[in-house]
Amino acid sequence: MFIMDTCIGGLMSIGLLAFLAFIPILIALILMAGLRWPSTRAMPIAWLAGVVLACAFWGQEPMRLVALSIEGTITAVGVLIIVFGALLIYYTMQYSGAMETIQAGMKKISPDKRLQAIIIGFMFAAFIEGAAGFGTPAALAAPLLLGLGFPPLCAAVICLAFNSVPVTFGAVGTPVLQGFKSIEAVAMQAMNFTDPAMAYKTIGEYVTLMHFPMGIILPIFMLGFMTRFFGKNKSWMEGFRAWKYCLMASACFLVPYLILAWLVGPELPSMVGGLLGLGALVWLTQKGFCVPTDGVWDFDHKDAWDAEWTGSIEASSATEYKEHMSQTMAWLPYVLCGLLLVLTRVPAFHLKPIVTDPMFSVGWANILGYEGVTSKIALLNLPGTIPFILVSIITIGLHKMNGEKIRQAWGTALEKMTAPTIALVAAVALVSILRGSGVNTAGPDGAALPSMPMAMALFASDVAGSAWPMLAAFVGGLGAFITGSCTVSDMLFANFQWDMGGLLDYPALGKYIIVAAQGVGGAAGNMICIHNIVAVCAVLGMIGKEGIILRRTIWPFVLYCLVAGTVCFYLIGRVL
Repeated sequence: MFIMDTCIGGLMSIGLLAFLAFIPILIALILMAGLRWPSTRAMPIAWLAGVVLACAFWGQEPMRLVALSIEGTITAVGVLIIVFGALLIYYTMQYSGAMETIQAGMKKISPDKRLQAIIIGFMFAAFIEGAAGFGTPAALAAPLLLGLGFPPLCAAVICLAFNSVPVTFGAVGTPVLQGFKSIEAVAMQAMNFTDPAMAYKTIGEYVTLMHFPMGIILPIFMLGFMTRFFGKNKSWMEGFRAWKYCLMASACFLVPYLILAWLVGPELPSMVGGLLGLGALVWLTQKGFCVPTDGVWDFDHKDAWDAEWTGSIEASSATEYKEHMSQTMAWLPYVLCGLLLVLTRVPAFHLKPIVTDPMFSVGWANILGYEGVTSKIALLNLPGTIPFILVSIITIGLHKMNGEKIRQAWGTALEKMTAPTIALVAAVALVSILRGSGVNTAGPDGAALPSMPMAMALFASDVAGSAWPMLAAFVGGLGAFITGSCTVSDMLFANFQWDMGGLLDYPALGKYIIVAAQGVGGAAGNMICIHNIVAVCAVLGMIGKEGIILRRTIWPFVLYCLVAGTVCFYLIGRVL
């Protein structure tokens, strides 16, 4: 009672409030990254800490916390459907012989694992991010790298780190178009725009300027990171020697990415940039352009791998692969995935209203009678159902699978779902509590205290002052880390970032730049968000090793936000 009285009396500083809000996240970090607990144990404890703190300091009613947890559980079911769909398409292709055929084809394009990491982890995943987003690229690309012989831990780190540059324009521009919806009116007024599309396009232009340096640096850095931590010789230079190839890959993606963002808007840069870039890069690789001349780089034999690199799903150890079908037929499921994602996500094809029709949705509005505590799953709009499960079923006929192979594929996919369920439900339930804590009367005279994520952001802004441009991206990353989504991070902090620009007396363009930094940070935060890490671990059979992955991905995340912050600081200086 004393705690509540102190809080209600307004004696609690924003710093203390921020520290209290950070405790559940700190617990998750210590248990997973420090003590190496599996997420199946760590996340329920972090959720329980969130419940206690929200009740004691934010004045949340126990039944409202139950409602928020139910909201998170329903949302988690949607994520689990995506994970299951990604596992199903992987095992369907494995048992049909398509995966071995793809392995044979990739070896012909290049047996060099550095180049395969760029083609699959960076370029192919960028296209999938542009079309679907929401954790889909890593869930789809990581098993493909696993099938090509990458250690599971390496596949996870590579795919999570590379799933950053395209994220702000992911899911056909959703993080910009929906994430910044709440500031649409003030952003239009500030620049005297009459069309909201101009406001979003302007944000997108500054987003590309902050992503651009890391679009060049990240591929080179991550290849060095891969050869240093997963290579036989533990050498950064073995990865860095592919720098010319990395620059070529960056150009293949960034040129259409920039052109589309500046001339069209936020809907197409990642999707079309990834598609055009993938085609160009594969062709150039086959022609030998910029291919490293220091020999073919590969991982050491599996027997020499560290135990922490592996999971319950074995990486391919074959050195020779048999083609069970044509390359076209083997890749057709992925082509169909991309095609269906485009057809159902791009408004011009008029299928989006069908897959988002409430008739095909399940959920619960105003859970337990609490207004605004609502969760809904648009079943047909989930990548897990369309395209993953649908394409898996189509593949049965395309690849002429018999009953035994079908049973093996579905049975194995279902078996792998057991471990991630607990971790994902607890993680997303915690997110719902953190976000929902803003509805309270625990402040002075019954006023509302800021939500737990907002308390952390406000404290960061108090500490930063005029150095805020350097930290704005980190807040976006914090939002993605907490919520598991760049879009939700933008929704959470868009108004806060715009208001920070106002407090610092920035002109209209300065506010746009700060908001753009939020979007870039939210994209970088995909590398470290528990939500995505658990999902990737699930499809790679690595549940329990989330902390190990987090300790690896935190470094490219920090580098990304520092570079983005430096560009943001420079751009602010140009408009002042």
